[in-house]
Amino acid sequence: MSNTIVTPQEDDPVSGLIRLLDAVDALPSSVALRAHSYGLLDLAPGAPVVDVGCGVGRAVAEMAEHGAEAVGVDVSEQMIAVGRRRRPGADLRVGDAYALPFQDGQLAGYRAEKVYHELGDPARALGEARRVLAPGGRIVLIGQDWDTFVIDSDHPGLTRTIVHARADTIAAPRAARGYRNLLLDAGFDDVAVEVRTGVFSDELMLPALSGIADAACAAGAITPDQAATWTAEQAGRARDGRLFMAVPLFVAAARRP
Repeated sequence: MSNTIVTPQEDDPVSGLIRLLDAVDALPSSVALRAHSYGLLDLAPGAPVVDVGCGVGRAVAEMAEHGAEAVGVDVSEQMIAVGRRRRPGADLRVGDAYALPFQDGQLAGYRAEKVYHELGDPARALGEARRVLAPGGRIVLIGQDWDTFVIDSDHPGLTRTIVHARADTIAAPRAARGYRNLLLDAGFDDVAVEVRTGVFSDELMLPALSGIADAACAAGAITPDQAATWTAEQAGRARDGRLFMAVPLFVAAARRP
């Protein structure tokens, strides 16, 4: 369930994804964004909270350090297994965003980062979030809009084709721009949305960029030669310190009435 911009092309995609997540999540901007999300949850000491799509449990451990009773849920058994090895004291469970392992009104907080684009029915997941939250409970959603990646290139038309073709392979690529209305439709109050933009200018995101091009090629939107040309250009930009990729991240917070 937990995901980032792409799944790298490796023999073990989940292991590659974990490495990419580790690198991105360690960036100062990512650390600050997670801390901001915890503040938006406004959790009292001992408050029960779930991190949906928890991956290997970084946010779960951090919320526990802040005094919350944090539980992580992820659909990937491999992610949970790695998380349990890394953080044996964390409560990490294999589970589904549509059927969370909690009673009605059990939780004070619900957090999901870079998850809702993977869900075919985000509205259903929010219905489940509302079920498990107690009245007054807080929800925070964080995610990228796959249609609005900004990538500098000598081939802007090809870049537009690649970005949009990759977006079309995602279950809900525009879920993040819909957070506000999805939350309102699910009956949440005090809905607020803000945007934080991640800017990347080095080799860190080359696996993501090559993955975007490969996906567009696999979808038939571009040719293998076009994918190779575009990926080579991005690699050259990275070597020269000229790569530029900006990813808007939408942050939505709301309260269950």
